[in-house]
Amino acid sequence: MQTKITLGKSYEELQIGDEASFSKTIGECDIYQFAGVSGDFNPVHLNEEYARQTRFERRVAHGVLSMSLAGSILGMVLPGIGTVLVEIHTQFKRPVFIGDTITAVARVAEKLEEKNRVRMQVEWYNQQEELVIEGSFVVVPPRK
Repeated sequence: MQTKITLGKSYEELQIGDEASFSKTIGECDIYQFAGVSGDFNPVHLNEEYARQTRFERRVAHGVLSMSLAGSILGMVLPGIGTVLVEIHTQFKRPVFIGDTITAVARVAEKLEEKNRVRMQVEWYNQQEELVIEGSFVVVPPRK
């Protein structure tokens, strides 16, 4: 039996202002798994004693781990399955700690007609609604 995959929204279907979000609580396991996948074993992420001596005073999550939550939106929801990421610009504003719940919010900001690409504005907030990351992603939506 073959499963039909439903592609996300095409360039033509997307509208400026379309928005989606995804939330996740960052756990200890996430940090260790991300270190293993990325090869980033910086002790500020993995060693509590070391981290206490830094300006953060405790362990912080990898910035790119939190940033990657946008992939859940872009690749699965908006535009969705079939989307290809071609450009990333981000600024990290605040640290993310173990136990923080991060919500990524992505919005269609601009349609780039020349190559049928879309600029998505993305903001990440912690549970106190503090901006922790902001940025933009250029994606190629799926074709219908």
